[in-house]
Amino acid sequence: MSLGVKGILAVGTDQFHIFAKAIMGTVIHKKLGNVNVPLAIAFLVGSGVGVTAGGSLNRALFNANPVLSDFMISTVYVVMLGFLGFYSMYDFIKTRHQTGGDAHGGPVGMTKLAIKLQSINLAPMVKFDEDITPGGRKISGWFVAVCGAIVGFAAAIMGVGGGFLTFPMFVYGLGVSSFTTVGTDILQIIFTAGYSSIAQYAIYGYIFYTLAMGMLVGSLLGIQIGAATTKVVSGIYIRAFYAIAIMAGFVNRAFALPEKMAQMGYIQMDAATGKLLADIGAWIFFGLVLLFAGWIIMSFIKGIPTLRLNLPKAPWHPVGKE
Repeated sequence: MSLGVKGILAVGTDQFHIFAKAIMGTVIHKKLGNVNVPLAIAFLVGSGVGVTAGGSLNRALFNANPVLSDFMISTVYVVMLGFLGFYSMYDFIKTRHQTGGDAHGGPVGMTKLAIKLQSINLAPMVKFDEDITPGGRKISGWFVAVCGAIVGFAAAIMGVGGGFLTFPMFVYGLGVSSFTTVGTDILQIIFTAGYSSIAQYAIYGYIFYTLAMGMLVGSLLGIQIGAATTKVVSGIYIRAFYAIAIMAGFVNRAFALPEKMAQMGYIQMDAATGKLLADIGAWIFFGLVLLFAGWIIMSFIKGIPTLRLNLPKAPWHPVGKE
């Protein structure tokens, strides 16, 4: 949207791009043992409902008023990313001196809410984290489905995979480990984003395919580096940069709102001032994102020796034998 793409086209294009990218990500995380299929299935039951509702609302608003559609998408971003960004930064500041956690910045123990929800025996129950906790943990599939509905609705409106929502819901709300959360979220995105991009946007002509293909080319490299980096970086630093990345999106959309409000006649502001504010938000956003990307790449390069040591060794075969 910062580059001038209409909101609904940006949403449809990103959903299509995320759908294809998630297939690659799932293969990687499946090898790492981070994918829990029962959790993903329960999640998808709810996300299908949420995606349908969100996509229908988005198209209706765009057909009524394209500017109103952009304004609504930006407002949803500001509210959600603002809350998540400030909470994540507060959580980082509060826990930065603590030890423990995992590579994705998840907490050492479960929250009181997660303990309460896991104590409720409401069939069907979903088992997870058998490799982390002896005997694994269980939670009602209904709670997972509710999370799916919320994430699916937001994803269809915002054009995202929903990971920034799934992460806090699963980790802090349901008590799922961060490793399992990341891998399972990528698996469900295949179906959530696939259904959303095709049934809610592609058939109505709201996908910019050239842009999606360009994003996928970059993803081929980026997703490999990102997955590998989680194995060599301390969780506390990922938590901090997660907060910064989320707040960058918040600032970007917040600075774009005045221009949209002026176009709809809600406030008085000349076009030049509105565009200047939007440009400032875009520069802040891209600057922080480039900082985040640079940090990931440098962490990956520094961690190459560690990654090589952890690679499984090929079996040795005597010369001349199979």
